[in-house]
Amino acid sequence: MILFVNSLTVIDFSYLCNKRGAVGESWIVDLTLHGKLNNESMVLDFGLVKKQIKGIIDECIDHRLAVPNNLNGVVSEFSDHKTLDCTFGDNHHLAMSAPHQAYCMINADEVTIASVTDFLIATILPQLPDNIEKIELSLKPEHNQSYYYHYSHGLKKHDGNCQRIIHGHRSQIGISLDGISMPRLQKEWSQKWQDIYLATAEDQIKADELQHVSAKAGDVCFAYTSAQGYFEMAISESRCDILPSDTTVECIAEYLAGQVKAQYPEKAVKITAYEGVGKGSISHA
Repeated sequence: MILFVNSLTVIDFSYLCNKRGAVGESWIVDLTLHGKLNNESMVLDFGLVKKQIKGIIDECIDHRLAVPNNLNGVVSEFSDHKTLDCTFGDNHHLAMSAPHQAYCMINADEVTIASVTDFLIATILPQLPDNIEKIELSLKPEHNQSYYYHYSHGLKKHDGNCQRIIHGHRSQIGISLDGISMPRLQKEWSQKWQDIYLATAEDQIKADELQHVSAKAGDVCFAYTSAQGYFEMAISESRCDILPSDTTVECIAEYLAGQVKAQYPEKAVKITAYEGVGKGSISHA
């Protein structure tokens, strides 16, 4: 017997790529269960599918930084935190220290849809009832209706997992002037922020204030303490944009509206900023 749930959840996370660095991503998860009927004449109650399986996915990878085996760098473990120091692309640098739950270690050479699918199946299946014989997962990005960009960030004021300093999203962007959509501006901003780290100005520190990692020439550094612990990072300045506000999607939309308004002061500006799939914020200027 086969049971399926489409769009079970969306995984919002970042992963490390030796070419691109920290890449924010959002993947929609479709699930198929193969098994025998239980004593309720079900493969698994839909309520449990949505609660238990979604919960496992959220716990093991959502809002984490996924790290592959062949990272061009070093990962070190300590009792209350883990650090990484890596180089990617054109000698760009990234170093990070965070509590263990901010990471997801993927036993594969690269973080891809295939390797994450294998990781999730191996994590989920042993936790399901014995009548479940096999599970299948389909991970996919959102169908694009606009230009989009991949970004990573961390929200120190957030009560939940958004406080983790490097997690991210794959997000569409909408920009209109006087009610007319502006694909050219959407493309410009999506290219400007492709694979970007969006930081908050008040979180910036000096390199000699880092406690667990080291900065390199050309890095900018950030740190904060939140409910889950102490987070810090150093990243090449060229891979980072520092905003004067928090980097919630509301603040991102407001920031973009202000930037576009400065270019077109006589126009009515509308920004539709997404945070992953199917959610976001609208700002007018």
